[in-house]
Amino acid sequence: MTSLPNQRARVLSGMRPTGALHLGHYHGVLKNWLKLQHEYECFFFVADWHALTTHYDEPQILERSVWEMVIDWLAVGINPGSAGIFIQSRVPEHAELHLLLSMITPLGWLERVPSYKDQQEKLKEKDLATYGFLGYPLLQSADILIYRATQVPVGEDQVAHVELTREVARRFNHLYGREAGFEEKAAEAIKKMGKKNAKLYTELRRKYQEQGEGEALATARALLEDQQNITLGDKERLFGYLEGGGRIILPEPAALLTQASKMPGLDGQKMSKSYHNTISLREDPKDVEQKLRKMPTDPARVRRDDPGEPEKCPVWSLHQVYSGDDVKAWVQQGCRSAGIGCLDCKGPIIDAVLTELAPIRERAAEYEANRGLVRNIISEGCDKARDVARQTLTEVRQAMGLDYRQN
Repeated sequence: MTSLPNQRARVLSGMRPTGALHLGHYHGVLKNWLKLQHEYECFFFVADWHALTTHYDEPQILERSVWEMVIDWLAVGINPGSAGIFIQSRVPEHAELHLLLSMITPLGWLERVPSYKDQQEKLKEKDLATYGFLGYPLLQSADILIYRATQVPVGEDQVAHVELTREVARRFNHLYGREAGFEEKAAEAIKKMGKKNAKLYTELRRKYQEQGEGEALATARALLEDQQNITLGDKERLFGYLEGGGRIILPEPAALLTQASKMPGLDGQKMSKSYHNTISLREDPKDVEQKLRKMPTDPARVRRDDPGEPEKCPVWSLHQVYSGDDVKAWVQQGCRSAGIGCLDCKGPIIDAVLTELAPIRERAAEYEANRGLVRNIISEGCDKARDVARQTLTEVRQAMGLDYRQN
């Protein structure tokens, strides 16, 4: 009992608003989003509550960071017509599901998340002995499960968070999927499929449960997905009944592994604001050029005619991102023979980065001049997200006995 097979693939991903986005964000996250928005039903959100888990003492920068980040998203090409773009705190259903899931999630599950102690160690200057920080992986789970996302794009260091989400969903379905009269409701749902389909479903279920035929399971799942005359609740029951379990209320998401960003910083380390080695997406072209010209190079090249080794030079890492094979060969030969100087080597990189950033900066200026449009985009995205979130939360409340109705 893991997921709702063949449901429309849905992706959920978010970013904390911690200031201006840089090329590391673009190459590490946003370029992947640009691809995903054309392949899946996508929801991309500003994780402002998550920002508070570590920056709760900096409220003055939060709102500004939220809107600046949204403008960066739109400027790189995230399309509100293809993906739902919203702000986490504007969809309060996230908070309610987080609260409800906290009632069933063992404390030990949160304490063993690798990033819990790791982040405490890295951010020693902050007081992170808070409930919010301990519980933020569960808030991430609520973010994912409220949309019944099937895919969550993450790097390898975030896989543990998706696995926690899977465990929470599994526990929830185990506790609440066995609703009163489940077998009777499943039998009634089968009848609604029509005689022919009902007979086929029953036969496929028997083959799978008695003989373990994987093909029968796949066929039965496809059969259920095609049913137009049964409700989503009945589908969830029959998916669970098919596998011998209960109703699948919260499907388990899968980690969609993404490549680590190959975008190095100006010093050769990972591009990060904490290392002060970034180029922001809307940085002035003159500042970009100056930063790149001042990049450190192979320390062996003290004078212009000293030969160097590209692999020892941070600029070579940028060539790996921006240059074609012909330019790379020119760098390799010219550096080792001292046929080119370090400024010569940086020239193609400067041109490539400025070319990449020019249209982003131009589109960002248009959105900066029309903040009302940006707010309308977010408002529509929040409405779209809330429609989906409310549906999930209604079923969660019903399953947990919290759906009080007047008789």
